[in-house]
Amino acid sequence: MSSTPGGGNLFGGFSRLCKGLAVVLFAGHVILQIFPSALNYLALIPAKTIPFGWNLLTAGYVEQTTYGLFVNLIGLLFMGKLLEPIWGSKEFLKFIFAVNLLTSIFVFITAIALYYITMQENYLYMPVSGFNGVFAGFLVGIKQIIPDQELSILRIKAKWLPSLMLLISTIVSFFTLESALAYLPTLIFGTYIGWIYLRFLQRKPESKLRGDPSDDFAFSTFFPDFVRPVIDPIASIFHRMCCGKRENGTDANGYVLGGTPLPGSDSIDASRRRERGARALEERLAAESARNVDESQVDASENV
Repeated sequence: MSSTPGGGNLFGGFSRLCKGLAVVLFAGHVILQIFPSALNYLALIPAKTIPFGWNLLTAGYVEQTTYGLFVNLIGLLFMGKLLEPIWGSKEFLKFIFAVNLLTSIFVFITAIALYYITMQENYLYMPVSGFNGVFAGFLVGIKQIIPDQELSILRIKAKWLPSLMLLISTIVSFFTLESALAYLPTLIFGTYIGWIYLRFLQRKPESKLRGDPSDDFAFSTFFPDFVRPVIDPIASIFHRMCCGKRENGTDANGYVLGGTPLPGSDSIDASRRRERGARALEERLAAESARNVDESQVDASENV
């Protein structure tokens, strides 16, 4: 019996971790369809976060809509297929956990602040959930490892994916003001926290350093060239506020020494990361091409 051409190529090669997380997302959606009241306990509802503090963790794995489930499953499986081999399963899981939790915390703070500013209770009781924050963080990871890879469908380079996603989401939010809180802050914070984690916190086993201090991954690279002279000074202020003590240390976290990037931690290390990303992408494309050839030969021999 011949296999379906291309079927193994499209849906093969996913790790057990990605498949397991996909099952969690699917199960969370099914639970909401069977028990709609579960949304009150699993989604992030700012007015109920105290005492239901666990919703800061569970909200990221509960999809309310079938459309959101489909998009995030595709993003998890296919972006995870590229990112996990480069980061490692442990670091991949840490990234998901950190981005999900911190995104929920900042969305909670934002909702409370908006309530006190506007005194509108819908900010307190709107259920926010979904894998959107981690999805946005994954796009930042793609930007980091294969920034110059051109996407044939969109005709843009991978480094612009997070910026394009935020631009489209912001434009859409003007036409969906009532539900914008359910997705826009999650995407914004997911993108920023994903960048913070990869820029300053992610540990690289091969060099025992943390983060990616290369200029190609600076915060201003999310913006067009003509805006960067304005963004860079602002970003440097926040950088000194958040990392000033760290930069005056003595390689406590392996990022810098005396305010200067350690040898190999800047452009060389970033180049190696991009090379690994490009190599991983090429290997996967080559493997899929080889499987295509093998399947074609098997089908041909069976037809004979």
